[in-house]
Amino acid sequence: MHSLFELAGVACAFGVTWFVRRNLHPPKTSFRTTPLWTSATVAGSILGGFLFGSLNAHLSSHPGAIARSILGALVGAIVVVETVKHRNGVKESTGAVLVPGLTIAIIVGRLGCFVDGLRDFTYGTATTLPWAVDFGDGILRHPVQLYEASCMAAFLAVTALGLWIRPQQWLRNGFYLFTLAYGTQRFLWEFLKPYERIAGPLNLFHLLCLALIAYAIHMLIRQRHQGTHP
Repeated sequence: MHSLFELAGVACAFGVTWFVRRNLHPPKTSFRTTPLWTSATVAGSILGGFLFGSLNAHLSSHPGAIARSILGALVGAIVVVETVKHRNGVKESTGAVLVPGLTIAIIVGRLGCFVDGLRDFTYGTATTLPWAVDFGDGILRHPVQLYEASCMAAFLAVTALGLWIRPQQWLRNGFYLFTLAYGTQRFLWEFLKPYERIAGPLNLFHLLCLALIAYAIHMLIRQRHQGTHP
């Protein structure tokens, strides 16, 4: 069932990205049109997704498990993209046009995680809150998958507003706002997951979220500096 949600999320992401590109006409760059760059981005997301997902599973008493992580995929893609951009002297933002599609893919993917329940290993810790969910083991848990989906749905509304009111400004900063929003909300929900802590109260994904937040803030400051000093 989860795989069906993932496929639906990918299909939605491609459709929405095509629509945004067609209607906003963002500036064409070699980054978005060269197959080599696209392949590098996909490779980075796959490597990061499986690397960090499996590492977290190993740290959380699931040795040998092969797992995937949305957060890990995002971090892996960013590392590869920024490395290639640096080597090719590309300084402008190249990912904002992908934000609506990525956001929808995350929402649909998290709904799939919720439906998959305990098998997906993304469930929350026990709670007595009235909206707690029993995934079949008799324990009422935080539906952290729905928390994240709700946050990203709210961000999708902000994205739509930004693209409508100030499309060019959004194209400059949208991807960094996305990484800031995703990293921040994900950092909070990680406290409600039963993952192994590796640095005080923080698990592996907490540390990745902090890296995302730092990256986003740095890039937003750089974009603002470039905008005032052309």
